[in-house]
Amino acid sequence: QVQLVESGGGLVQPGGSLRLSCAASEFNINVYAMGWYRQAPGKQRELVADIGVVLKTTYADSVKGRFTISRDNAKNTVALQMNSLKPEDTAVYYCNRRRLVDAGTASWGQGTQVTVSS
Repeated sequence: QVQLVESGGGLVQPGGSLRLSCAASEFNINVYAMGWYRQAPGKQRELVADIGVVLKTTYADSVKGRFTISRDNAKNTVALQMNSLKPEDTAVYYCNRRRLVDAGTASWGQGTQVTVSS
């Protein structure tokens, strides 16, 4: 069964940093564009950053210059380095395959909670 396990979240003060990790199993991420998404309370899930097969990256305007997405195909993992965190970054963060999300057929893992608060 395909699994995506996100980790690395936590409580951090504004201006702080966190590094999220996503471990995939039962499929190889190297043939997929992968994305990090987040969902804040009362809001729809949104794409934060994605990374293509050839390592092209895109970011939501709200996180440009602060977040960096990367992938390690050998370890079958995707990471999201988050710096200069703001309270509005508070959300549950998920990773997934872009293709399946766009097609509406993705299943989601548990996600990892990020809370930015003083």
